[in-house]
Amino acid sequence: MNRRADMLAALPVDRLLAEFSLWSADLARMADDVARVDRYVDIYHADVADGHFSPAMLLFPDLIAQIRPLTDRPVHVHLMVTDTVLMDQIDQFCEAGADIISVHAENTNAAAAVDHIRSKGLAAGIVLQLDTAVASVQGQLDKISMLTLLGTKMGIKGVGLDPQAENRLAEARQMIDEAGAQVLLAADGGIREHTVPGLRQAGADTIVMGSLAFGADDLAARMAWVHTQKGPS
Repeated sequence: MNRRADMLAALPVDRLLAEFSLWSADLARMADDVARVDRYVDIYHADVADGHFSPAMLLFPDLIAQIRPLTDRPVHVHLMVTDTVLMDQIDQFCEAGADIISVHAENTNAAAAVDHIRSKGLAAGIVLQLDTAVASVQGQLDKISMLTLLGTKMGIKGVGLDPQAENRLAEARQMIDEAGAQVLLAADGGIREHTVPGLRQAGADTIVMGSLAFGADDLAARMAWVHTQKGPS
């Protein structure tokens, strides 16, 4: 197991994990926000979008390189970019200090990208959009360290959780468990106080928190609540 995968293996297994989405941090005072939240973070989540594969245009390698010295938490880069730049983006974010890089199953070169990430010594992940079958990644479970299921349309903030999100998580949870795979299952999108319990019960190991974390009036209390959420029985 490489060092980046070791970082994931060292994460707590007896509670719900929290990925803090840097998209929801104060982008003008990123270092201050990282310092403020760092003790509560399990994984930092960095969305990267090129305005083509995803409608948004977001975070870039130089920003990750600036954040990297500020924390010893794993940094998870979620690439939402077209096939033509995917491999180059992997190289750039590897150099910038990412520990985990996830690519979309919808990229036509996703399988080759997973191999490329692993060849760099990083942990690899796959992300599924709402319309992509969960079973489509079954053959990759032995190569990835994280599987992220989007619960909203890609690259759009502030929309509600899709009605099929929990069922898709439950399907993924069963698939991972039946395979005996060491894969973290993440829920991304539509993470609100009223949706977290159901996502956890459906099988999520980690949730991608945006304003629910960075906008919390009492972050310590919010995270204590997150950590008490019960998984599937």
